[in-house]
Amino acid sequence: MKTQLIIFGILIAGFISYNFFFQSQDDRTNTVINILFASILFGYISFMAYSVLRKMKK
Repeated sequence: MKTQLIIFGILIAGFISYNFFFQSQDDRTNTVINILFASILFGYISFMAYSVLRKMKK
């Protein structure tokens, strides 16, 4: 579980650093990148929840 939280922290740090420092000049491209990044984050949250529930079941 510790490695999953470290990976999640890295993903959050990447999302924040992109939004503060590396934004695209085109608004449409920036929106698409933010939506994709948020989708990856929510997908990883659901993966972590699934793995916790699977460990609790055993």
